[in-house]
Amino acid sequence: MPDALPGLFLGQSDTAQPENLLFNRANRHGVVAGATGTGKTVTLQIMAQGFSDAGVPVFCADVKGDLSGISQIGTPNEKLVARATEMGLTLTPRAAPVVFWDLYGQKGHPIRTTVSEIGPVLMARMLNLNEVQEGVLTVVFHVADKEGLLLLDLDDLRSLLVYVGENAERIGREVGNVAPASIAAIQRALLQVEQQGGDAFFGEPALKLEDMIRVGLDGRGQVNVLDSTRLMNSPRLYAAFLLWLLSELFEQLPEVGDPDRPRLVFFFDEAHLLFNDAPRALLEKVEQVVRLIRSKGVGVYFVTQNPADIPDSVLAQLGNRIQHALRAYTPSEQKGLKAASQSFRTNPAFDTAEAIQALGVGEALVSVLDEKGAPTVVARTRIRPPASRLGPATDAERAAIMAASPVRGLYDQVLNRESAAEILANRHSAADQAAVQAKAQAEAEKAAQIQAKADEKAAQAAAKAQAQAEARASRTTTAAPRRSTRETPIEAMTKSVLRTAGSTLTRELMRGILGGLKKR
Repeated sequence: MPDALPGLFLGQSDTAQPENLLFNRANRHGVVAGATGTGKTVTLQIMAQGFSDAGVPVFCADVKGDLSGISQIGTPNEKLVARATEMGLTLTPRAAPVVFWDLYGQKGHPIRTTVSEIGPVLMARMLNLNEVQEGVLTVVFHVADKEGLLLLDLDDLRSLLVYVGENAERIGREVGNVAPASIAAIQRALLQVEQQGGDAFFGEPALKLEDMIRVGLDGRGQVNVLDSTRLMNSPRLYAAFLLWLLSELFEQLPEVGDPDRPRLVFFFDEAHLLFNDAPRALLEKVEQVVRLIRSKGVGVYFVTQNPADIPDSVLAQLGNRIQHALRAYTPSEQKGLKAASQSFRTNPAFDTAEAIQALGVGEALVSVLDEKGAPTVVARTRIRPPASRLGPATDAERAAIMAASPVRGLYDQVLNRESAAEILANRHSAADQAAVQAKAQAEAEKAAQIQAKADEKAAQAAAKAQAQAEARASRTTTAAPRRSTRETPIEAMTKSVLRTAGSTLTRELMRGILGGLKKR
């Protein structure tokens, strides 16, 4: 029976040979590629449930919403039962132990992290910043570290941007020029992310990886399904989040070498979103994480339409390959088809490029690593039917899964402890209060000076008036008293008697003189 063979049973080749992905080679990463509608999602669902049954936790993104059916028991139709019978597979309908996650907290438990954990490189990618703006953002993170300012959510980052802008001259002398135009551009980009609902991703409580890497009492690994139906409207946020999660796994998990089975399998759906227009620094980070995370026991599987969407430096590290049909109508599509066919170990029984175009739905070319770590010869394979439901879970079924979730209530309530926004607000408040007090003190001092001048002038005027009064008093005391010009009655009578006597004497004399003259 294929179920008893070592590894994850993918399907049966056209030569009736089982195609198994060995668990001890699953951490050598892989790629699942193919055009839209060729069965990539079903293959992802089969692999996720297969790893879970083997006790390996899984993380995957549900881009279209139909992957949520992995949480429900399958109801295979006659066609699926017949295919399983042809493969010698006993198809037992079964649901996987699923935990739903959602960055917006609507169709799953919310996932949050802090701005500090994201870092300037991923944040710049998320905000679609140019090189100069990314440099300014790096300065902002440097200031936060230097001054002990926690960056938990977007409010903290916005407050710190304002702070850096206000102190650009001082900060620029230490770490380089901080252009106001770049600060403004970053603030506008933050506003766009907020309008897309991205602010829900930043904050606390932050996600704990151990809540994703769980194995149940029945020995099955937890399947973490990230609802991305809304998140895909913000492709840069989606890609940045998955890369952040991958980086966290790389940084926090210990080295385990080559285990018998992976500690976690990570499916990166719509992988081309990660690499489109990605700066060189980001590509180098992805390449480093993919190359080194293998020794942490993590297998990374990129799901995309064409392997050409993945840079060669990353594609070269993907040992397990599942290629669904590709259509090649345009020159660029033909180039991608050629690249996809050349990435397989040649099978002399068929032409790989022609086989890729001729594949039907539910068929794929499969090449996996053998016990020696070498890729097997590519085989045309019919993919096995899933044990869980083909199609999405209903809202009621999703709600029931969430109600019974082992992480229920752990991340529902947002925590808002003191961080950069509050600290800077307190600083501004203290500064404003000090400014008000200084202004009041200055006004009081000015009023006191005016009053002092007024008092001084009043004192001078009073002193002058007093001096004048004293001067007048001094002159009055030292001057001689004037004689009165009025005559007393005695003086008046004496004057009258003398005047009368004088007149009489004068008249008599005149008579005597004149009389003597006449007698002559």
